[in-house]
Amino acid sequence: MTLTRSLAGITIAAGILALAPLATATAAQASSSTSWGPYYAAGSKAKVSGSLKAAAKDDPSLPAPYVKVAGSVTSLTHKASTCGWALFRVSYFDAANKPHLAYRNYRTCSYGAKKKFAFTAKNVGEVELKTCSERKAAKPSLNCQYAGTWKTLYAYYK
Repeated sequence: MTLTRSLAGITIAAGILALAPLATATAAQASSSTSWGPYYAAGSKAKVSGSLKAAAKDDPSLPAPYVKVAGSVTSLTHKASTCGWALFRVSYFDAANKPHLAYRNYRTCSYGAKKKFAFTAKNVGEVELKTCSERKAAKPSLNCQYAGTWKTLYAYYK
């Protein structure tokens, strides 16, 4: 009887040890967090960097339940009339699975000062970034928004 109990104890311990790596891997898949940047504007007049955390999903063909983006934008020009901009374009899906675009803009006009930002979006398909340096304004110019390329920070199908 003592031998049977000892074997049962060893079997249970081996089972727990065998399942421990599986539990660790599952916890690691719960969400993925990546750092991105620094990305610079033309002429290195502004810098943007940060991190992105995407919620885990079972089906890779579906958008992420949520994505959290945090970081900072820094103006690298000495002129107070020139600002560093971080523009984000987020594609998301509504309840009817129809795609939409949302834009987020952050700016700083003080040389070397970091403007911190953070936002969360739900049902995210893609997050893109563009960095610009241009005159002080309430909104980024059309040139800043549409000239050049957007950097993809997250895409649900990758």
